[in-house]
Amino acid sequence: MPRTLELTRPLAVFDIESTGVVPQRDRIVELAIQRIEPDGSVRKTVRRLNPQIPIPAGATAIHGISDADVATAPTFAEIAEKLYAFLDGCDLAGYNITGFDIPILEAEFHRAGIEFKTEGRKIIDAYNIFCKLYPRTLSAAYKLFCGKELEGAHGAAADAAATWEVIAGQLEKHPELPADADELAAYCEQSDPDAYDRARRFRWCGDELVVNFGKHAGRTLRDLAQNDPGFLRWILRGDFADDVKNLASNALIGKFPERNAK
Repeated sequence: MPRTLELTRPLAVFDIESTGVVPQRDRIVELAIQRIEPDGSVRKTVRRLNPQIPIPAGATAIHGISDADVATAPTFAEIAEKLYAFLDGCDLAGYNITGFDIPILEAEFHRAGIEFKTEGRKIIDAYNIFCKLYPRTLSAAYKLFCGKELEGAHGAAADAAATWEVIAGQLEKHPELPADADELAAYCEQSDPDAYDRARRFRWCGDELVVNFGKHAGRTLRDLAQNDPGFLRWILRGDFADDVKNLASNALIGKFPERNAK
């Protein structure tokens, strides 16, 4: 028999689609919840919501929901009380919910005049479990793709040799990967199609650049320039690539890249 999760409280497994990734600015356009009871019974709800702001084309390209699709849908405020009751007493689960879904859900409830708290709730994040089970270190990759323990890790010579073995192991285990160097380099660039700079410090979300690292992850470059310019000045003083510093420098004087111009 497959193993099942033993529950002492209801578990709400949920996912959110939105207008973007900044909780203070963006809005939910679709919310799906499976409320799993300790006896194994399941209650489900899926709601599309009118965000009351335009859905950027970049967001529609990801989740397929347009302004027309939600024009007659209720707003979050209109369903907030019933949703709060549906989640009452539940622990929470999802994929990367600590990084995105919970913050935007809390923000939506706050705008509706309801304080939704996670204190006292257990949080099960499948993304965090995935990262712990399959860490993205060179030593872990060496064990996975080469079947060996990496000796001398963090020594430059050992790490360089191991990296070459890992690439060979990846090609061996995944025949769908291109064996041509140019094509493999293109594949690496495609791993984050919305990345803007080479170090992936910023990425596109719709027509806005957002921070892709640190405590300000998810905030737009424009928002930071207007409301937290100290962070951009910190980038200028720090050990960042020239293209990242150029983005910060230009933003501080009100110059922002346009997606179609990239």
